[in-house]
Amino acid sequence: MKPKYIIALHLLLSVSSFIFAQQQATFSQYMFNGLAINPAYAGSQGALNATVLSRFQNVGLPGAPNTQSLAVHTPLTNERVAVGLLVVHDKLSVIGQTGVNAIYAYRIPTLSGGSFSMGIQAGFSSYRADYSSLDLYQSDAIFSQDVRQTRPNVGAGIYYSTKMWYAGLSMQHMANNIFQRGNNFQTVYQSVPLIVSGGYVYEINRMMKIMPNFLFKYVDKRAVELDINANLLFDDVLWVGVSYKFSNALNWLLQVQVTDQLRFGYSYSFTTGPIRHAELGSHEAMVSYRFRYFSKGIITPRYF
Repeated sequence: MKPKYIIALHLLLSVSSFIFAQQQATFSQYMFNGLAINPAYAGSQGALNATVLSRFQNVGLPGAPNTQSLAVHTPLTNERVAVGLLVVHDKLSVIGQTGVNAIYAYRIPTLSGGSFSMGIQAGFSSYRADYSSLDLYQSDAIFSQDVRQTRPNVGAGIYYSTKMWYAGLSMQHMANNIFQRGNNFQTVYQSVPLIVSGGYVYEINRMMKIMPNFLFKYVDKRAVELDINANLLFDDVLWVGVSYKFSNALNWLLQVQVTDQLRFGYSYSFTTGPIRHAELGSHEAMVSYRFRYFSKGIITPRYF
């Protein structure tokens, strides 16, 4: 198959999946941005924490996806209770979606020194599709009208962590929605991604540690993503890592702990599939800041 047809098919399949279900954003640095995949992660930093992330995927392809997110969370005076806010904006060609979710988590300390947390999130997604701006070779009823929709959302998760390892399970999109096209209404049966993630920090020597991580995503009775990662940590300051996604992508990661409060991260990924010669890879930048409003119980350094 010629490259231009492969690219067209790739984008067509992506747009089609956006039409019929809300999408779960993909992040390479999920191990450092836990709230983006699990509401039960809220409060795990022991202080007010804010993370901003921007991802540009398949750079060089027309209408390539891009994602921006803001994750803010903090424990309250009652340290067992934590709250948060997650805002995610996705853009794919003429289709855009912005999700806003408020988060509540309840955290239970364990005798082993860890913490078990249960979290819920609730909010809405604003969906916009400018189909009329598409240049079609043949008219199609599906793409004849622009779409503006606001859809409710609810999700939940559990999360367990110690200083050296973590594990979580979450379902961030659990609500089916009513979808309107003209005078017709139909139910949008939500694809409900089940995400399982985990990681462990192993100390090689005083100056070096290694942290393997994984993320498994299961949707509609089929596995859609498996990410296996390993990060090397040098002197609790510099992370260098590599991930392999079984959906044909290889990621390189870099994290710098600038201060106890400020962390910067960058990842570059490229596909190993048929469109690899037509795109310039994917870039993801992250900035995270941990405020010192709460000092009791804060672990420094914080590995995830």
